[in-house]
Amino acid sequence: MTALALAPAPSAVERDEVTAALLAAITPQFTATLGFDPAVGIAVFPQDHPLLGWKICHVPDCGKQRTLVSGMCVTCHYRWKRAGRPDPAAFITQPKQFERIVGVRRCRVLTCERPWKSKRSQLCLAHDVQRRDMGIALEEFCSHPAVKPHPSLGPCRVANCTRERAGRGSYCLAHYGHWRDARAADPAIDEERWQATGAPSLAEDNRVNLRALPPRVVAEFLYGLQQRCADNVKTKHNTLRPMLDLARRTEVGSLGDLDTSPLNHTNQKLVSELMRHVGRLFLTPESQRDLDVWDLAAFGFSGTLRFIEISQPWLREATKAWAFDSLPTRRGTFVAGVLQGRLVAITRLSESLRLQRPDHGTDLRALGRDDITAFCNRLAYLEGQGEISAHTRSRDCYAARLLLGKFRALGLTRPGAPLHGLPDDFTLTREDMPDDPDDRQAGRDLPKEVIRQVCAHLDQLSGGPIDMAVRAGIELLIDTGRRPIEIASLPWDCLSTDTDGKPVLIYDNHKANRLGRRLPIAAATATVITDQQRRVREHFPDTLLARLKLLPSPVRNPDGDRSISADTISRRHRAYVDSLPELLVPTVIEVEGKPVTRMLPFDKSRAFLYAYRHTYAQRHADAGVRVDVLCQLMDHVEMSTTQQYYRVGEERRREAVDRVAAMQFDRHGNRIWRDAKALLDSEHVRRAIGEVAVPYGVCTEPSNVAADGQDCPIRFRCVGCGHFRTDISHLPDLETYLADLLRNRERLAAAIDADDWAKRETMPSDEEITRVRRLISRVKAGLDDLSTEERAQVQDAVATVRRARSSVVALGLPRVRQSLIDMREDRRA
Repeated sequence: MTALALAPAPSAVERDEVTAALLAAITPQFTATLGFDPAVGIAVFPQDHPLLGWKICHVPDCGKQRTLVSGMCVTCHYRWKRAGRPDPAAFITQPKQFERIVGVRRCRVLTCERPWKSKRSQLCLAHDVQRRDMGIALEEFCSHPAVKPHPSLGPCRVANCTRERAGRGSYCLAHYGHWRDARAADPAIDEERWQATGAPSLAEDNRVNLRALPPRVVAEFLYGLQQRCADNVKTKHNTLRPMLDLARRTEVGSLGDLDTSPLNHTNQKLVSELMRHVGRLFLTPESQRDLDVWDLAAFGFSGTLRFIEISQPWLREATKAWAFDSLPTRRGTFVAGVLQGRLVAITRLSESLRLQRPDHGTDLRALGRDDITAFCNRLAYLEGQGEISAHTRSRDCYAARLLLGKFRALGLTRPGAPLHGLPDDFTLTREDMPDDPDDRQAGRDLPKEVIRQVCAHLDQLSGGPIDMAVRAGIELLIDTGRRPIEIASLPWDCLSTDTDGKPVLIYDNHKANRLGRRLPIAAATATVITDQQRRVREHFPDTLLARLKLLPSPVRNPDGDRSISADTISRRHRAYVDSLPELLVPTVIEVEGKPVTRMLPFDKSRAFLYAYRHTYAQRHADAGVRVDVLCQLMDHVEMSTTQQYYRVGEERRREAVDRVAAMQFDRHGNRIWRDAKALLDSEHVRRAIGEVAVPYGVCTEPSNVAADGQDCPIRFRCVGCGHFRTDISHLPDLETYLADLLRNRERLAAAIDADDWAKRETMPSDEEITRVRRLISRVKAGLDDLSTEERAQVQDAVATVRRARSSVVALGLPRVRQSLIDMREDRRA
């Protein structure tokens, strides 16, 4: 990379370190793209560039920029209107009757160095007067022996002009007219200053004039434009001229000093973005540390952190120290949002101190327990007024407690530190924490009927590439249960196979910074991926596959190497769900004292992207997948996190246990009836302390219960024990067990390398197989005896009980491999 040299002399540039750094950061490739010559000072925007290019007029041989929705330039559009507004398709096929001229040309007289007066005249001013005096035609005049060429009069005296003077005056024809108008408007105008800064630049198609601007402004413009291209942002050259003309007139030394109020909103935003890129060139963590608003680009993240709302200087400095220490430990794409959430809690603490203390909280030595109590009371007040939710109140209390503890752990209370002298009782304790609304995570899964109806109308998302990308994203979210950001950022090559040849999704867990994660998926889900891969490849045929994204962004993405944002999928998904007809789900209501199932509308606001992740977890939990396996499928670090996705409230669990326990069976398959009072008074106590989970049921033998299921002399033969109980919720387990017994018997019978005694000892007995079969048939018969309404309620209760059963008993039994639950079953009508 070489530094770009700009006029004036390098010595002036070297005295400005910022300008020198900017020039060194501008690549030769970018200046070559613009065709920028420092000696000329003109940037030429290439017509076919994906970001700097411009659309050409549809009229053949025009070559001018298309600016109107008609597909024509302004001149052709007016010509079309004067022609009586004929059919535009027919009009634009008619070639122009005149040649398109940009700028000025030389006089037609051979070797004459002066510019012509006009296209009509085609002669310089002197030759045009001579031709009129001679009264002959143009062609005859150019070849007449009395006509002699004239030397150039020199460049126009206007600093930003590249044209030559047309006559004995100081200006080209265009600037002569501008000077005449300026002098008429202000007779006392300073001509020399007007020449240096006030004269407008002449617009010539795709050329942008950077002449007569300070080197710092030119460097800022070129570097900011280069970074906009690096961010895949399109820039129209005609939006740049007003900004540069204003900078030239006001003689600012930097675009950052430019008063943008005379500009429109587009130009104001453009100046702001250019200076943002310039500022980031010099961005370091140390330069941000003392500011009240941090640009997290200095730390490798996007977004900003605002400390300005924290009014107490000691609290603001302590919070900055915490944020500076915390940023290196953060991962993922939502760092700004997470940290800003913590800052909101400290801001509310600052507001409480400012409102309730006579000194507004500036003297930290005067603080104490009363100020903490006042803060907690204020949060309760805000919740009562409806300004914050119960969850926000709980979150802010937790964040304030966390940060006050972190302040002390960072040594900020030491002498010389911002919090020196802060009393020890200025902290939140566990007792100060309000009750967090229960079950925030659980219960966010969607019923199967909702999933089916959502997927049944996906054909509505079959328009352009963005609709197809959103549709593929929604299908993958439903089928895989991944986080929205994980699906949105999938690379093009995200599909692989395992050792069995089954499809596997490869994704990155951004939240935990775990890359290259592998998730088994169904074949139909793999088809969704391959179809999307084909569409993306057809749309971006020249981009390397390693750079392509599976769901490319529709904006600022000419090469398909930027992913669509999760917010874009979320917005489109919300609009799609809201456009659907009513989502009806079966709901149990009470009619005349009896439970009745009715199809009632489902709240569409509950169908959001993250709910598909909860649905994925719930489906697997309902199918009896062990919590440790589900933890791996969800890609959680802690099983406690996984359990939050499918836990149920105690009231619902108690009701489900009542229904299931009413259909309990002993080892002979005899139904054990209990009245409702016995269930309420004793069954829940027995479930808690009077029984222990064993394979396919529970054990009530006291010594085995006391030993947590590890003190049974007839291990693995529970169906032959009088203390064994099972219920309808274990029916899938019993059926699996019976299949294992039959399979093992066939395998042992076919074994040829085992002794008879070994086969006899390990062969499942006919008595055990018969007992399990009878038990299964009795449980099914008990279910068949119920009415359709009761059967539906019992099945729902079974799903609840199995969901609450977070793990199975590990007694050393050989386990059957648990396969992935096919989420697409929920999508089938």
